[in-house]
Amino acid sequence: MSPSVAMFLLASIPLIAGAGASSTPAFMSLALPKIRSLAGGAHARLPVTGKRFMGETAAQRYAKSRMSAKAEATAEGKEEKKAEKQEGVVLNPDFKFSMEDIVGVCKRRGFVFQSSEIYNGFGGFYDYGPLGVELKANIKRVWWRDMVHRRDDMVGLDSSIIASPQIWQSSGHVDGFSDPMVDCKESKMRYRADQLFYGKVELEEGEVIGYVSVMESGTMQEEADKAADTMKRKAKKQGTLKPVTLAEVAECPLDELENIPSPATGKPGSLTPPRAFNLMFQTQVGAMSDASSTAYLRPETAQGIFVNFKNVQQTARTSLPFGIAQIGKAFRNEITPRNFIFRSREFEQMEIEYFIDDDDETWPKAHKEWIDTCYNWLVDIGLKEDLIDLDVHASDKLAHYARACTDVAFKFPFGRSELLGVAARGDFDLSAHASGSGKKMEYNDVETKRKYVPHVIEPSIGVDRLFLALVCSAYDEDTVGGEVRSVMRFTPAIAPIKCAILPLVKNKPELLAKAKEIYNKLQMRYNVVWDQGGAIGRRYRRMDEVGTPFCVTVDFDTLEDGTVTVRDRDTTEQQRLTIDELYAFLSKEIDGF
Repeated sequence: MSPSVAMFLLASIPLIAGAGASSTPAFMSLALPKIRSLAGGAHARLPVTGKRFMGETAAQRYAKSRMSAKAEATAEGKEEKKAEKQEGVVLNPDFKFSMEDIVGVCKRRGFVFQSSEIYNGFGGFYDYGPLGVELKANIKRVWWRDMVHRRDDMVGLDSSIIASPQIWQSSGHVDGFSDPMVDCKESKMRYRADQLFYGKVELEEGEVIGYVSVMESGTMQEEADKAADTMKRKAKKQGTLKPVTLAEVAECPLDELENIPSPATGKPGSLTPPRAFNLMFQTQVGAMSDASSTAYLRPETAQGIFVNFKNVQQTARTSLPFGIAQIGKAFRNEITPRNFIFRSREFEQMEIEYFIDDDDETWPKAHKEWIDTCYNWLVDIGLKEDLIDLDVHASDKLAHYARACTDVAFKFPFGRSELLGVAARGDFDLSAHASGSGKKMEYNDVETKRKYVPHVIEPSIGVDRLFLALVCSAYDEDTVGGEVRSVMRFTPAIAPIKCAILPLVKNKPELLAKAKEIYNKLQMRYNVVWDQGGAIGRRYRRMDEVGTPFCVTVDFDTLEDGTVTVRDRDTTEQQRLTIDELYAFLSKEIDGF
């Protein structure tokens, strides 16, 4: 393993206590256990019904072609398999990959780099490379197109990163935006107490052997059971162990805390009691450096929308229901940033605050509609549907102001975790800012002739988490012509490079001129690349590895009849199109029209 990849993994692999690191879960097997609910039961899963967000998309067409190719590859017999490999794509159903694979791919292909890498990195911060910045920009562009431009009830906003500290006082962030934290007194390591779990190791007869601790992950129950078996064996105890019941260290009684081993040392009694750790980054504004100049880097984009509610509603002349969308940076001083870009200290959010009336019958319907819309949008842009499902938050685990909250969860290589949330926030935020500022946040409903504080439905997703989920969904290996190839199966709308222009030879000026003409015209609309080096098959592979959906080869026939060869990344099929047909073809496949 290269030092740079190893450095990435320090921030991406969860810490394991007790039994040591377990084997990496097989991502493609989808055998990942659900993380325990703090309420003691699993989250409910909802079926998602309704019409697809944008109808049949290029992503779905590609999925159909892949399923067809996979079905053809199941024929038995060496001769049949050999023939299939010669004719087309044979998917490898046994292909599995880990978080190490994902981190390595992102580094090697220029998607994501560790921030300050030449200075040995800076924990919780990442830089996006040439392909990463294109992929990230496409995610935001498509989200804005679908959630704002293609809806009549949405407008946009871009609020400042640093704002009056009174905003965060009124919203509750100054006093309550914190995570429980524990320290290991021996190793000086720091952990989030709600992500560190412990369990009692006890025999069926009632004898307590000790305690185990594990970091939250998709395999933490297996790790705890393995650690318990190891403890029993070392203690030379006989009998059957009771199942290890895991609970958060944040909820551990103080008299029991001294028995819990530290993940860093494995020794009990070295963890401090949990204490609150505020996640907001402080800064100073102005020439003075005292309490009066203290401000914060925003920990979320939502509050900028709430404090601008009246400005937007009046200037955009909107009426309920309507939404305000925003894409922007947020900052949280995470205690233990981990799992690569999934949990970092600087990240980007795409949030909507959708304002509705205060009728108790309105919000459940609006909440359900946004859940369906967000779920379908995620599938349309390329997330594999068998890797996502819904979590409904238990009523006793909701924020004090929330009426309901449902998450779209994704099965990452490190385990199943939240990707997107849709919360019914009531009128808490607008009322809080009305109280804190002394300014009214009411809506004048001309139809009902009433004034009231609107309620809010909030769909929110992190750009970086979605970026990681898309890479996990797209990363694949298959066999073409008897050779294994690496491929990123991004949908055309999301792919960082839309098309590659490949002149067949580089020593024929008139052929290069025609290829350059096509390239320059496509550059006016898409991010396209020019590649004239190496055999055509090798150039195809280079484009497959970075997820380019289409390659256009300009050959000698192009000079005769004005046609080019268009090669599809997923099916590897090729077709001849005229140059005018090429432009129409790419417009339909990438833009949908």
